[in-house]
Amino acid sequence: MSANLTPDPEVTLGLALEHGLTEEEFEMIKTRLGRFPTFTELGVYSVMWSEHCSYKNSIVELKKLPSEGENLLVGAGEENAGLVDLGDGLGCAFKIESHNHPSAIEPYQGAATGVGGIHRDIFTMGARPVASLNSLRFGSMENPRVRYLLDGVVRGIGDYGNSFGVPVIAGEVVFDESYEGNPLVNAMSIGLVKEGETASAIAEGIGNPVIIVGASTGRDGIHGATFASEEISEESEAKRPSVQVGDPFTEKLLLEASLEVLQTGAVVGMQDMGAAGIACSSSEMTAKGGQGMKVDLDKVPAREDGMTAYELLLSESQERMLIVAEKGREQEIIDVYEKWDLHGVVIGEVVEGDKVTYWKDGEIKAEIPAEHLVLGGGAPQYIRETKKPAYLDEVQNFDTNSIDHPEDHNDTLKKLLGSPNIASKKWVHEQYDTTVRTNTVTPPGASDSGVIRIKGTKKGLVAKTDCNGRYVYLNPRKGGQIAVAESARNVVCSGAKPMAITNCLNFGNPYKPEVYWTFKEALGGMSDACRALNTPVTGGNVSFYNENPNSAIFPSPIIGMLGVMEDVEKHVTTPAFKDEGDIVLYIGAERKGLGGSEYLKVIHDLTTGDAPELDLNFEVKLQTALLTAIQTGLVTAAHDISDGGLATTLAEMAIFGRKGAEVSVETLSGSTHEVLFSEAQSGVVITISAPELETVKHHFEEAGVPMYQLGVVKGDNLDIKELISLNVSESEEIYESVIPKAMTEKVS
Repeated sequence: MSANLTPDPEVTLGLALEHGLTEEEFEMIKTRLGRFPTFTELGVYSVMWSEHCSYKNSIVELKKLPSEGENLLVGAGEENAGLVDLGDGLGCAFKIESHNHPSAIEPYQGAATGVGGIHRDIFTMGARPVASLNSLRFGSMENPRVRYLLDGVVRGIGDYGNSFGVPVIAGEVVFDESYEGNPLVNAMSIGLVKEGETASAIAEGIGNPVIIVGASTGRDGIHGATFASEEISEESEAKRPSVQVGDPFTEKLLLEASLEVLQTGAVVGMQDMGAAGIACSSSEMTAKGGQGMKVDLDKVPAREDGMTAYELLLSESQERMLIVAEKGREQEIIDVYEKWDLHGVVIGEVVEGDKVTYWKDGEIKAEIPAEHLVLGGGAPQYIRETKKPAYLDEVQNFDTNSIDHPEDHNDTLKKLLGSPNIASKKWVHEQYDTTVRTNTVTPPGASDSGVIRIKGTKKGLVAKTDCNGRYVYLNPRKGGQIAVAESARNVVCSGAKPMAITNCLNFGNPYKPEVYWTFKEALGGMSDACRALNTPVTGGNVSFYNENPNSAIFPSPIIGMLGVMEDVEKHVTTPAFKDEGDIVLYIGAERKGLGGSEYLKVIHDLTTGDAPELDLNFEVKLQTALLTAIQTGLVTAAHDISDGGLATTLAEMAIFGRKGAEVSVETLSGSTHEVLFSEAQSGVVITISAPELETVKHHFEEAGVPMYQLGVVKGDNLDIKELISLNVSESEEIYESVIPKAMTEKVS
């Protein structure tokens, strides 16, 4: 058949370069095909070999991450999302992905379709999405465009998720100038599926029909994958057509129809259409099945006239899926989708051979061995040049004792509570439906992690997204370790055992040696922590080219941590001070070092020093001991120490509980500023009932975890002896007002 393909004189090296391919890759394509590609083939190769789809500059490093564990039902990269065994005949599918570049240009639709896409990854496996999380990064809130982006992104996430009917249970929002012009919008979805009811993204069985289902196909999102594989520039605004447009109501229909159709038993394989559309889903399913596929693009339901084969294949129109059905049972599948007012159209079949062949107007427009196109297979795999960034020696050797530290600790704490990074994110999460489906136990802001119950069991799912990009910037390996350790610590503080992670790796241009060195080091740190904590990597997403004309973002490997709680009615712990007379304890490592802290940034406008110290062996001991104490009912409140240090942690616990405390930090070693504001790792503040003190003391002594008695929950003020005295109501006013005040000045 390929002999019928006539070389297109317009397919030149120049055109290939315009498509984002390199000269080397263009030659590779010609060699593999044994001829020049057609224009349509060039388009398919360009999207499938884009960084966004092929991970060509990261796959070699990703394979080094720990990806095996006793609770994993599928390996990393084997399916659309990770799958963890929860027991009781249930599995949990979860994954996080980025939609950064689209959100920078069209924040509302960029964020909305990011949410839609990640939910499709979950239900294409046969799992019903039950919870959503997100991780957002923006520039300084003083910038009107940043406020515009924040407003659009939050509305996009809220409108799509609320309409789709999945609660947002946790997330994070960070502001720093490094994200100016290149925000990060990472969305995570969690779903539940019964054992034996999962679907696979595979095409197999000669003669089995291929069906496109869902919405019709338009011209929106063409080359979205390529757009996501280049730096943002002044020309990016002209690429708005690369941003997809979502419809959550259609997605809801698609969800229900897809889960229903899986119950028929007529489905052989199912794959969602995200980046690169039909080109991606058809080639990935074909390569996995080891057979061929023939697709007639004339049969694809199009919502615009005159669409070419190139446009139909590369369109990233939302709310579409590709299904391979058992031959003779295709009508069962079509009937289900038509019942839900969705398209269900046979557009091809599984055939002998190893090629995907695309027909249009009675002609073959493209014929490519599927293996050529898929990541980890025939798509290029590169190891880029590395070079340690020159700035690291300077920042890591910075002496934080060389600066003048203010002595008014009250004023310092107020300023920290007024930092957008620490202040309440209620303005954000109140725009999300956090309780739809009535399973939410602790919504965003109420706990260190989000918690939902699994109906029909005693169990709960606990999840958290986390990463401090400032730490990764200052010490990539240690920053990668901390991202995993802190997300696990947050899950433990809520009362659950960390099980596994998904990740969204947001970095700059991989062709810059300093960026690639940082990328490799950060992944090495993640591996260290995942192995120590026994939280294997189930999959995720790589997002390179997060740069604007001025600089790259802070390297930001966002961790999505999943935990399981055996008894959701007994084990949930929140940070709020509970009862007068409860004893306030600090457990963990010494409070030393101010490097990379919010204190240095807010008070001194410095991003410098080494990232906080972390001893992974000690971290494991701390988390194990704390979880046991929580599960045996000894702990009444728990809050890990992160941004702003110990003083901020105590202030937040007082604000959440609307109760004060009288404490002293005299027994903690280190300078006063370190004790109060250091972000040294492996530290948690807990409260216990007074009668349990000796039991708790013995427990942590046996575990080898230092414990310090700080004081008691009492009164209306947070009093840190001779250092700080703040009224809780005053603290709450500062904490709650920061973002709402800033957003009243937003520009439309």
